[in-house]
Amino acid sequence: MDALSLKLSARGLRGKKVRALRREGMVPVHFYGRGAESQALQVDAGVLRRLLPRAGRNLPVTVEVEGQDGDNVCFIREVQRHPVTEEVLHVDFMRVDILRAMRAEVPVILDGEAPAVRNLGGTLLQVLQTLEVESLPMSMPVSFHLSVEGLDDFEKALRVGDITTEADVTITRDPDEMIARVAAPRIEEEEVPEGEELPEGEEAEGEEAADAEQESG
Repeated sequence: MDALSLKLSARGLRGKKVRALRREGMVPVHFYGRGAESQALQVDAGVLRRLLPRAGRNLPVTVEVEGQDGDNVCFIREVQRHPVTEEVLHVDFMRVDILRAMRAEVPVILDGEAPAVRNLGGTLLQVLQTLEVESLPMSMPVSFHLSVEGLDDFEKALRVGDITTEADVTITRDPDEMIARVAAPRIEEEEVPEGEELPEGEEAEGEEAADAEQESG
């Protein structure tokens, strides 16, 4: 597991005034959690941009608050971004007790290509994108990976029970719940709606055949 760390400092600007903070290259953050006083802090925007992709939401970050003793084990929670520029506007850091279990949503990533897609023209459907997990903070999985190489027909499926976890990690969903399967391709049949006339050539051929049958009779 990567050792990620960050230093936060006190923030004096609040409300609409934080725009000036962002112009100075700082991002406002909220620090809270078990055994911690809720605080409005700030962090260097460049440092935060490098940290966010590495930490995601399930890697612990060691956080030092300037002027306070001790380090804090935190997880990144809400990340607010600008709707157009994707610039990070605000981040929540949640402090945890490393000796107490916590719950988090862990992404499920499908690896490979399903034979039923490649050979039979099916469509891979992923029903569950994440799974709720309970574990100690330092044991929290970053993600779950499942291979789809065994999905060679439309009857097989990947289920929660197919995921292997460490002894101290518990998935809270039913083991029989489906994660992914391959759906058969849709076959659309062309039907002539009731009351719709046939093309002129087809109608003429039908009339000629009827006339010939009457003459021969």
